[in-house]
Amino acid sequence: MPIRPENLHRYPRDWPQISARIRFERADGRCECTGQCGLAHPGGRCAAVHVQDHPDTGSTVVLTTAHLNHQPEDVREENLLGACQLCHLRIDHGHHRITRSITLAARAAAAGQLGFLTDADLERIEPPTPPRPPAPRTAPPVLQLSFTDQEAS
Repeated sequence: MPIRPENLHRYPRDWPQISARIRFERADGRCECTGQCGLAHPGGRCAAVHVQDHPDTGSTVVLTTAHLNHQPEDVREENLLGACQLCHLRIDHGHHRITRSITLAARAAAAGQLGFLTDADLERIEPPTPPRPPAPRTAPPVLQLSFTDQEAS
């Protein structure tokens, strides 16, 4: 995922090398998520593989490096996770929700509106589970009716 210009200073200078090592050496090009995203992955680990079709979404996978504590300065091994886009976005969902609420409240305040955030506004809410690719369609069974001579009269 691209780094926003206003956050670039928070990443170490060797971030591209750190990220590549996590994604392609440690994770071997496969999503490392084992449920951190809130999904139960068949087999225990997400089956998404870099530049292949995602098993759930069908889109091409681009492996990313997620910060589990949402702190770009923290590049400890245990804080980084090689993740597909789906898992990364789900891991960051609660964080994105909170920062969006804070940003919207700051904009409203700058425009002269009074407001406040409750604790409920800052609670993490899991995103909905993504749909699985549709199963191949099969023809519906043909319903056959039979009438006896008495029913037909």
